[in-house]
Amino acid sequence: MCAWLLAAPAVSAQGADDGQNPPLVQLAQAGKELAAIQQSLEDAETRDTLKTLSDRALGVQRSADDAQSALQPQLDQLDIRLSQLGAVAEGTVESRELVQQRKSLNQERADIAAAIARARLLAVDAKQLSADIEKMRATQLSEELVRKVNSPLSPSLWRQFATHVPADLDRLAALYRQGESTARKAIAQHGRGTPVFGAVAALLMFFPLRLWLRALGRRFAASERAPDGRLRRSGLAVWLLAVGTLLPGFAAAILVGSLQEIGAIAPRLEAVALNFQVATFVAAFMAALGAALLMPKRPSWRLMNLDDDMAWRLRKYAWCAAGLTWVSILLVALNKQARTSQVTTVAVDGLIAITYMVLIIAILVSLARMHRRQAEEVQAKLEAQSEAPAKPKANTRRSGWIVLARVVGNVVVSAAVIATLLGYLNFALFVGQQLIWGAVVLLAASLLLKFADDLSIWLLSPTGRIGQTVVLTTGMSASRLEQGGVLLSALLRIGVIVFAVLALTAPLGNTNALFGGLDTLSKGITIGKTTLKPSAVVYAVLAFLLVWVVMQAFQRWLTETYLPKTELDAGARNSISTVTRYLGIIAAVLWGLTALGIGFERLALLVSALSVGIGFGLQAITQNFVSGLILLAERPVKIGDWVKLGDQEGDIKRINVRSTEIQVGDKSTLIVPNSELITKTIRNMTMDNAQGRIQIQFTVPLSTDVASVRQILLDAYTEHAGVLADPAPSVFIDSIANGQVAINSFAYTSGPRAVYGVRSDLYFTMLQRFAAAGIALSAPTDVHLVGTMPPPPEAP
Repeated sequence: MCAWLLAAPAVSAQGADDGQNPPLVQLAQAGKELAAIQQSLEDAETRDTLKTLSDRALGVQRSADDAQSALQPQLDQLDIRLSQLGAVAEGTVESRELVQQRKSLNQERADIAAAIARARLLAVDAKQLSADIEKMRATQLSEELVRKVNSPLSPSLWRQFATHVPADLDRLAALYRQGESTARKAIAQHGRGTPVFGAVAALLMFFPLRLWLRALGRRFAASERAPDGRLRRSGLAVWLLAVGTLLPGFAAAILVGSLQEIGAIAPRLEAVALNFQVATFVAAFMAALGAALLMPKRPSWRLMNLDDDMAWRLRKYAWCAAGLTWVSILLVALNKQARTSQVTTVAVDGLIAITYMVLIIAILVSLARMHRRQAEEVQAKLEAQSEAPAKPKANTRRSGWIVLARVVGNVVVSAAVIATLLGYLNFALFVGQQLIWGAVVLLAASLLLKFADDLSIWLLSPTGRIGQTVVLTTGMSASRLEQGGVLLSALLRIGVIVFAVLALTAPLGNTNALFGGLDTLSKGITIGKTTLKPSAVVYAVLAFLLVWVVMQAFQRWLTETYLPKTELDAGARNSISTVTRYLGIIAAVLWGLTALGIGFERLALLVSALSVGIGFGLQAITQNFVSGLILLAERPVKIGDWVKLGDQEGDIKRINVRSTEIQVGDKSTLIVPNSELITKTIRNMTMDNAQGRIQIQFTVPLSTDVASVRQILLDAYTEHAGVLADPAPSVFIDSIANGQVAINSFAYTSGPRAVYGVRSDLYFTMLQRFAAAGIALSAPTDVHLVGTMPPPPEAP
């Protein structure tokens, strides 16, 4: 690090002395690389060579895009400097220094603009060249698959093979001697320490460490510390898959790396060493996947619905498939590097294809036997439970994946066997390898889908520690948290499916085009003057969630901790909490847009552009929103008030920015737009702590002792606990007419809500005391006029 820091100034000074723009140098190198690729394309014969050229073309495209991205800020800076100089006014003569500066800036801008245009053209050419190379690879693959050779049943093939065997053995022996000689020289020069250390480390990683990690995972899954539910099984399976794949692969990489460190691998064997590492990773993945899914020694942890006998059989087949894959990859690599004859290559391919067919047929036969055994067991149980004579075999429910595997396997194997007998060995070998690889990918995808679902549900479970922390921090409801778990599971499942599709289509070629499109997408999508990059979108989402979580936690602290300690009423606390909530949402949105690269000046333009639409299309919503802000600020009504709006009345339970919730007498909720509370007349029965007034009116005959009536009423008012002493109750004679005395009395309660109950109690007391004192109340008199109809005339 110190040496790098000391050398950095010298390197910077040297770069400054050169006076070259690094993006321009990068662009020039990319142009030379593209020309070299086009020249090498004429001599490319194999698909591997075309794959290398396609990767190099994509590298050129990335270099051109990077150079364009680096040059664009320089062009923008020059535009700013030129705009500061401004245009030359007519009739104005500039100074010589200003003219030279303007000329220099214009020349520099023209050069950078030309370089950007050249970078764009170079990126397009490289992308098109990569697409053309992928088409050539696909064409070569099609030609290889339909190429016909001598059938394995043909005696001439084996006669030619016997003829070329001695020469091919000599080539293999020469390759072996070259590798042995290189290894001896390297060991003699550097010693055996590094290879021995690499071999020991590889063995320790492959056997003790791998077995210990597998046992550690099983012990943890069976302990109480492991998560509850299905995640125990799927998590253990994924752990066994990861350990079983990475440890053998890393062991092979360490072994090869120790040999490469001292130069003990011959140049012709470098490709074989690379294929050795790839084959080890692939074979370890296949074997570990079988162990993770089948678990023949632990049926209770098995993810697949299989019996123990079938699990053991499929486990052996998984090992056979892994070993066959490992051997076939190394045989093909050795055959290519030894430059054996075409006849030997055909014979080796045919042998590998036949071996694959035998393995697949054995797996299909085992699946058929398992299904037959399950059907017989089900039939035996039905016959044992039934007292009637034996019935014909009932149709048993078949497992979907087993039926699909059997049908596809039988069809594909039949086609491959026929192709092998006809001499289409490349097609048979490709079909066998892809059938095994497809089964591996689908099984791995099914395991990862289960694991993604279980992990998401466990992470965002309301009963889990993480879920409870999220609920306590953000105030999110349990149902919303579960919805988040489902959405997270969906995202993870989509990712698994995409990778599975890529893995299935990778052997067919044309993957570089997809990766090139993904690389272009990663550069961002330009909309107007704004470039939306996936990384910026992720940062914006994270910024929004972070600010939103912080504001939610602050609002909960404000509502549950601080505001209850103040002297504010419930309505004021609700107003402060609501305003804080919406301010938090606005802050989160602004922060997210800033992280996305959208500045406030662009937001102002967007708001001004939408103002017309808001004024017409969203007029009602805007009116309610502004009315809600007025209600929260002026507080003409607040939570807990008893209001009357038209023919409806009730208690205000919640004031939102758009609407207000009023609970009426039958406990139903009336949702009123806020504009109704601002623009219409509303009666607030409890505003400013208003008292409730009781009014009792009745009439008595003129001969009644009104003094006794007055005293009875005042005593009833005074004795009732709900009647206030101040203002004091009062009794008045309202009128005297038609032999009746109209009495009107008033009393006051602590609030309007108490009026109904207190008045009812006073009615009961008043009637009882009037009856005891012999005071009768006047009753309304109904006058009915009854007339006699004359009899009808008699008939003549």
